[in-house]
Amino acid sequence: MNDHTHTIPGRCTAQLRIASPLGPLLLARTRNGLAGAWFENQKHHPAPIAAPERDDDTLLCRAARELAAYFDGDEAGFDVPLDLHGTPFQRAVWSELLKLERGATCSYGDIARRLGRPTAGRAVGAAVGRNPVSIIVPCHRVVGSTGSLTGYAGGLERKTALLRIESARSGRGTTGTAQRLTH
Repeated sequence: MNDHTHTIPGRCTAQLRIASPLGPLLLARTRNGLAGAWFENQKHHPAPIAAPERDDDTLLCRAARELAAYFDGDEAGFDVPLDLHGTPFQRAVWSELLKLERGATCSYGDIARRLGRPTAGRAVGAAVGRNPVSIIVPCHRVVGSTGSLTGYAGGLERKTALLRIESARSGRGTTGTAQRLTH
């Protein structure tokens, strides 16, 4: 499957490595928005990005501040502009993820049904796994049909930790990013 996520490294104009409570994150941007947020050693981590490391890039610093606020319990959500690269189906799945409220979970099948493709649970799972913007596009909120924790490209320990962080303040806000899917 040509998922277009492999094109991200060549499109990036800047990158920034930040610390998080769950390990280092690499943030990468294009001229249009945040295109990537990957944990170190995450599955589907991109090839090396040739863009310069910029600790003064306004958009990357904004994303870093929003992530720090998220980990500190801020409920304001994310509003950094996104530039998500994937197939039309992947982008549709990621758009559905952006609609999930903090503290809420849904299944792959739920997303497939929302997309009008009730038998596409496995394809949804593949798209969720290729999400290039961890945490901000909340793929960690997708669970198995029985509520079981299933795969997470950043590792199940991180998925568990993210869900625990959010459940501590569930029902009080959403990510507020659904309208910002730009690509």
